[in-house]
Amino acid sequence: MRWRLLAAFLGVMAVILIAQDVPLAGHLRRVERDRQLADLERDAFVLAGSSFNALAGDAAALRNLSGTADNYGTTNGRGVVITDVDGVVIAASRGEADRLGDDLSDEPDIAAALATDPAAADDDDTVSIAVPVLSGANAVGVVRLSSPASAIDRRADERTRGLVVVGVISLAAAGVAALVMANSVTGPLRRLQQSTERVAAGDFGARADQADGPPEVRSLAASFNSMTARVASLVDQQRAFAGDASHQLRTPLTALRLQLERLSDLVDSDPAGARRNVDNASAEIERLQRLIDGLLMLARTDASTARQVGRVDVSAVVADRVAVWQPLGEEQDVTIVGRCPPGVLARAVEDGLDQILDNLIDNALAAAPAGSSIEVIVDTDTRSAAGAVRIHVLDRGPGLTPTQLAAAFDRFWRAAGAAHDGSGLGLAIVAQLAQASGGEVRLDARVGGGVDAVATLPGLASVARTPS
Repeated sequence: MRWRLLAAFLGVMAVILIAQDVPLAGHLRRVERDRQLADLERDAFVLAGSSFNALAGDAAALRNLSGTADNYGTTNGRGVVITDVDGVVIAASRGEADRLGDDLSDEPDIAAALATDPAAADDDDTVSIAVPVLSGANAVGVVRLSSPASAIDRRADERTRGLVVVGVISLAAAGVAALVMANSVTGPLRRLQQSTERVAAGDFGARADQADGPPEVRSLAASFNSMTARVASLVDQQRAFAGDASHQLRTPLTALRLQLERLSDLVDSDPAGARRNVDNASAEIERLQRLIDGLLMLARTDASTARQVGRVDVSAVVADRVAVWQPLGEEQDVTIVGRCPPGVLARAVEDGLDQILDNLIDNALAAAPAGSSIEVIVDTDTRSAAGAVRIHVLDRGPGLTPTQLAAAFDRFWRAAGAAHDGSGLGLAIVAQLAQASGGEVRLDARVGGGVDAVATLPGLASVARTPS
């Protein structure tokens, strides 16, 4: 990827330089040619001024005129031809000496200059300029300077080569900048790829550097780290789930196998004993069923962390769950009451609050003595319009020790001497649902005996609120 980025950047830079420098090189050649013509015209007028006396009839000046022309031609590498009013060459530089005495009046540039109009001539080999030597408004002669076209091309080529050198330097600098930029992008991506490969190989502790590279790569690295942490958490949960499940299922399965073995031994000799073993085996099957149901519920709860958190009407859910559990409470001589202001809203995963209340009420009902009551109370954080929502489930059971309160949310934990044969997964499910909803759950010892189970959820603005 680094070399592709470098090639793309250099390609774009090369296209820009070509699009810019090719027209500029042509322009420089035209400018150089025009400058050379301007130099020739300037020097020609200077020579025309110094030739005036000779052309006006000064014999001494006329004798020195060829020396002046030759000196200029030798010094500047240009050809010099000076004609009289009739277009006859009367002085010339050394390179043009063979033209002395020639009549050039029929040549276009000489004819134009004799007519007092400077004229330039440009062919493949020579560039020349002819200017009149004026006496008043009339021309008394012509000075023509010529220069090899190759000299002009050489100077233009020098300018063009300078432009090419600048272009090459610019392209090289752009290549260095592109390489640095490509490395700044591909380097972090390469290291991110290495982290990805480590995670793919099973190293869930691998993390990408979130401070390395441009903002987009840093954001990608942060997302990768978040994903990796999530995957690692899920893998750990699955491993713990598999380990706990295998451990917890082993006991009832072993007990069931023993009961069935004893049953096969007693079925003929002791029908009554066989019946008791059938009853015991049925009890183990029911225990196994409860455990499997709990494991399935826990697995669904783990999956619920990926579900979308939405709005839930706490008041309606509390009223509904209290109404559902009241008949079972009456069978055990336990009163279940709910107190919640109307219109209390919170955020929770789908059906999360229902399951939280069902588990907490079920545990409270198992611990509550006959003649007592279970209270489901909702209060809100009044410091803001959408503060935390706390749902309390209070019972008057025997309560738990501080050590038991701390361990109660561990999977498969059951209090010693518990009154019912639960799976030990209810509170673990509650904790998982609360966490997935962005809240938390805890158990507090209740003054006067019992437990205060508190589930806290993120609140929303209530549609109506009255003091509890």
